[in-house]
Amino acid sequence: MNIHEALKSVQWDRAEYFKYKFPQVRFDQSKPQKSEEEFLKVVGKKTMNPYTRWEKSEEYKALVSLMLQGRSADDLQEVYEVVVANAKTGDDKAVKLFMALQKEIDSYAKMAIKSIEVKEEDEDADDLILD
Repeated sequence: MNIHEALKSVQWDRAEYFKYKFPQVRFDQSKPQKSEEEFLKVVGKKTMNPYTRWEKSEEYKALVSLMLQGRSADDLQEVYEVVVANAKTGDDKAVKLFMALQKEIDSYAKMAIKSIEVKEEDEDADDLILD
């Protein structure tokens, strides 16, 4: 599950708050970020207090974790590209780091494949027609 899927299962005003708090999560990056007053008007609240309390909940922490997981995947890709470039120039440390990264990426890929296979099996089971 990614952050966008998870936000669909949250109350709409909390999802809007999350997008307000973390604008990089929004799909449409061309729109300017709302001010606090604009946000409160959209959700029909007078203060940010309900959202400040919500930030202490497990639901909010789980959403933050999903968001950071997605961002770390992007960061890993950037680091990987730098390490590969340095390894190709013959940098011994970069070559060792490349090998370690490759092992980690392989293990993540295996977990992803298993996750995708399980999801496909679940979807196939939903398609069964019982007479």
